[in-house]
Parts: sequence; structure tokens; C-alpha cells
Amino acid sequence: MTTSTANFAEYVDQAAAIVGLPIPAEYHQSVVENFERIAAIAQLVLEFSLPEETEIAPVFEPE
Repeated sequence: MTTSTANFAEYVDQAAAIVGLPIPAEYHQSVVENFERIAAIAQLVLEFSLPEETEIAPVFEPE
């Protein structure tokens, strides 16, 4: 999945409008850059393959 910066900027604008969160102009680019970083990290997680026999835990219980 390749997403352009313009798509992140549009997402930030639309999401902020939906939740009524004003983003001052001086912070807007930083917010967009953070979403780009989040997408890059998420892509690494999504690309990590698990064996088919791996069972999903119904409840997460940290040790």
C-alpha cells in the first residue's frame, strides 16, 4: 500500500472536521507527518506473517 502525502493531509483535515478538532496551521504538517509514520509502522505489522496454525487468544492476559 502506497499512500501519498496528499491523502494523509486530506485524511487529517476530514478527521479533524468530523470530531470538531481544530488543528492550527503551524501544527498541520507535523500531524500529517505523524500519520505517515504511523502508516509506515502499521505496514510492518501488517506484513508480518503468522503460521496458519497460530490460534488467536480469546482474551489477552499479560504475564
